[in-house]
Amino acid sequence: MRDQHPAPDSSARRLSTKETAQLLGVKPETVYAYVSRGQLSSRREPGGRASTFDAAEVAALARRNRRESAGGSGSGGGDLSVRTRITLIDGDRYFYRGVDATELATHHSYEEVAEWLWTGRMQRGVAFAAPKATVAAARRAVDALPEHTTPTDRLRVATIAAAAEDPLRFDLSEEAVLGTARVLIPTLVAALAPQHRRGPDDGPLAHRLWRRLTGVDPTDAGLRVLDTALALLVDHDLAASTLAVRVAASARAHAYAAVSAGLGALEGPLHGASSGLAHRLLVDVLDQGTAVPVIADELRAGRRIPGLGHRLYQGEDPRARVLFDLLEGIPRAQPALLAARDIVATTARHAPLHANVDLALAVFTASCGMPATAGETIFAVARTAGWIAHTLEEYGERPLRMRPSGHYVGPRPPQPLPE
Repeated sequence: MRDQHPAPDSSARRLSTKETAQLLGVKPETVYAYVSRGQLSSRREPGGRASTFDAAEVAALARRNRRESAGGSGSGGGDLSVRTRITLIDGDRYFYRGVDATELATHHSYEEVAEWLWTGRMQRGVAFAAPKATVAAARRAVDALPEHTTPTDRLRVATIAAAAEDPLRFDLSEEAVLGTARVLIPTLVAALAPQHRRGPDDGPLAHRLWRRLTGVDPTDAGLRVLDTALALLVDHDLAASTLAVRVAASARAHAYAAVSAGLGALEGPLHGASSGLAHRLLVDVLDQGTAVPVIADELRAGRRIPGLGHRLYQGEDPRARVLFDLLEGIPRAQPALLAARDIVATTARHAPLHANVDLALAVFTASCGMPATAGETIFAVARTAGWIAHTLEEYGERPLRMRPSGHYVGPRPPQPLPE
């Protein structure tokens, strides 16, 4: 990094990197990130190697950070706003670090897209691998769970076991966190019980995940859909689970703990479990041969039709569009595709909604012999990479900034002591 050299001012007090970091409430590495972004200027004193910083400029940056944090804290009743360089959703398209996410997902593997999200560099042919000891610890922990536990339960327990196996998990430097990510993601996949007796435990992550989702033999077309789905689902701005991750990272929880927070939020029926609801709906339509009675039952019960609509897109969910196009090339997916179109057309009589990625995942999982929970597993494994990206970004911000003020509406004090 090249220091900027403003004109010397002998009257201005200069701060060391340590003093600057303390005043801003960040790590020393973040101070230099501010310099690289042009938010701070630095200078090396004659005869010295360390950089120094103008006290007034540092104070102004600290005030600006506090104002921005307060403005997005939610204390005034507005929505929480978080600066991010990771994902932009604009119209009916979304972008990873400025590059169209659907283009990235269709031209690069999940691992390559993850690395792009983390580092802003494209690394062709990158593969993730986990130490045998970490995988063994995760498998032992997952194998001890009751049979009825959900995939997200298993992934959360595997994450905790992997953390316990890593005594250096409290190192929050970028290099250490990226090392954690490259180990944790394959560990999560390896900790799941195989459903297929044959298959690799190395190579592309999608190939390893396939045999843990279904006993059906993989095809090149099926593996491509799975790999593309993983890449499409890596991140999607500040979804509920991602916000939970950033809150944990703001408190300087280590990366495993931040991912655990995301997995906890993911399990809700309005988030990660939505694909399972869409899967069951699709299977019901396939069994009935038509969507009309199935949709009628859902509407009669007052339930929202899963797999349709998305609050961030007025038109079609771009993730669904990509997956549907790929599924057209899989002959055994044709009945499920027809059923999905029937669901959209039937529901359009009541509310004209487009298919979202949950319905596209349901077509994939239902046509490949996967259980209803497979979509949630795919979602969780994929999104772990995005959570790591947000964790790293949050580590570069002022700690504990995710602290909105409560609006108390209870009895006004002082109240008498309860009898």
